[in-house]
Amino acid sequence: MLTVTAMKQKKFNIILFVTAAFLCGPAFSQLAPEVELYGKKYVNAYKVRLNQEMNLDISIKSGELEIEQSHLEEDLYLNDAAVGSSRKSLNFSSFFEMGDIKASSLLFEKNKYKEYNVENYTVKDELNNSFHDDTKSVNFIYPGLQKGAKSKLEYSEKIKNPRFLMPFYFGDFFPVVNNIFTVTVDKDVSLKFLQFNTEDLDLEFSEVEKRGKKIYTWKAANVEQYENEAGSPTFKKVIPHVVPVISSYTYKGNTVKVLDDVNDLYSWYNSLVKDLNNAEDDEELVSLVKEITAGKETELEKVRAIYYWTQKNIKYIAFEYALGGFIPREANEVFQKKYGDCKDNSSILHKMLSIAGLEGQLTWIGTREIPYTYTQLPTPLVDNHMILAYKNGGKTYYLDATGRFIPLEYPSSFIQGKEALISNGDDGFTIEIVPIMPAESSAVIEHTHLKIDGNDIKGRSQARATGYNKIELFRNLEEISNPAKLEEFYNALFEKGSNRFLISSFEEKNKYEYDLDYELNYAFEVKGYANQIGDEIYLNLNLNRELSRYRTLKDRENEIEYEYQNTFSYTTELVLPQGYEVDYLPANEEFDNGLKISFLLSTGVEGS
Repeated sequence: MLTVTAMKQKKFNIILFVTAAFLCGPAFSQLAPEVELYGKKYVNAYKVRLNQEMNLDISIKSGELEIEQSHLEEDLYLNDAAVGSSRKSLNFSSFFEMGDIKASSLLFEKNKYKEYNVENYTVKDELNNSFHDDTKSVNFIYPGLQKGAKSKLEYSEKIKNPRFLMPFYFGDFFPVVNNIFTVTVDKDVSLKFLQFNTEDLDLEFSEVEKRGKKIYTWKAANVEQYENEAGSPTFKKVIPHVVPVISSYTYKGNTVKVLDDVNDLYSWYNSLVKDLNNAEDDEELVSLVKEITAGKETELEKVRAIYYWTQKNIKYIAFEYALGGFIPREANEVFQKKYGDCKDNSSILHKMLSIAGLEGQLTWIGTREIPYTYTQLPTPLVDNHMILAYKNGGKTYYLDATGRFIPLEYPSSFIQGKEALISNGDDGFTIEIVPIMPAESSAVIEHTHLKIDGNDIKGRSQARATGYNKIELFRNLEEISNPAKLEEFYNALFEKGSNRFLISSFEEKNKYEYDLDYELNYAFEVKGYANQIGDEIYLNLNLNRELSRYRTLKDRENEIEYEYQNTFSYTTELVLPQGYEVDYLPANEEFDNGLKISFLLSTGVEGS
């Protein structure tokens, strides 16, 4: 807090500099005794899963693998949030064929549970505005769920592709009393089991062989609930799980490889793309490439022109049916339709570079929602995205045209630090790590000139946004359809002091420019912000509240993950009213938590 006091004799102006910079159904009323038991044991849980089981059966039939798995989930609801759990949905697709489903509610009546079966199951396609695949869902409602009720779900499914075995998670964001995972497999099938986050779990494992079958079983009891905290890393990085992987199987003396290592995964991926774009090039596409690269003297300038055109003109809409989720569409088709998914965008980028005499490489990569490396988990679970790699001058550029406003030098924010599986065609692959952009490359820098007008403050600011901050800002601006909404957006984004902050005018510079910093110059006022008592004025010049976003609760359990590293710098210059001097000025402060997050609060005074 700054205090300024009026002087009786000498009149002069003082300019104060304050800079902050940092990086960074049937009714019932009875309750079973177990409700009280688990309610006391798990005070913060709305439900407890009494039993969670998955049984995986892998057998060889006529030289092919047949894979089926069955599931059991039995939940006890400890409070009235049970009603919100009544609706249930199960997904299936061409790779996961849904089998029998039996769902029921168990209500405690007359000192015992009575079972009420779900009678109606509805199947529907799962679609949204930008993603369409062959996923369908079975939807149903548990009857009469209330506090003290149970739900029970049993279902089976057939896995059509042996590369798509799914993890079993020992625990969830609610307590789980009994976890059992069983794998029964023909002895001629070679399996490996990859474990994640199980170091602190009391996991019981057994392996037996019966009648030509191997049976593997994992059990974990009384697993506490995991906290679902804002900003936490993906649950796959927190919850213990086991992933079964089929390395190979033997039939009549012949060994069939499936997924023993990354080489097998790449071999399968490459088989899906090796015949891509062999058709004759679309003449219009050829003409377009020549047009947008005309006058570009260097390879990098040509790549930049092609990359930005694709971002601007190919809309992200994913249509993924069966293996269409893994095979890119032909560049000619993508060009004519002007939309596609990540693979389609990579396909047209690859072709456009080729037309320009340049080489791009199809690249598979996982977003940060997937915490594994290709060595740790060499299955399709390791990645969920495709981009194009381009190499120039010893540097790799990671081109992801599914986004917009991404400069050539920046990877998409959500693949920073991830391994990229870069195709060299039939010659194999390389794995590279996408760089993490330094905090200085994504900045918000603002300089504010301020004056006191009675109890109000008025000012002018020059704000500049770079890197991922600019990309995010542009995406938000694209959604704004009218001037009133735009003004409302800027008032919320640049709010200073209090919610009485109001921008009176603004000027935008370099809006939607890929390679220039975005600038906003604006005038504003905050009514009633200056507190005048007698001949003293009290004013808090920490107008920006950005620091509050980095406050961490003392009882937090999980790590915090940010989308990208940031630098914020706010400088405020206050011209004091004539006849006033600074009576109190806060001392400089500096904080550093050792985790690349530091804060500097400094003040400086100039005057005459």
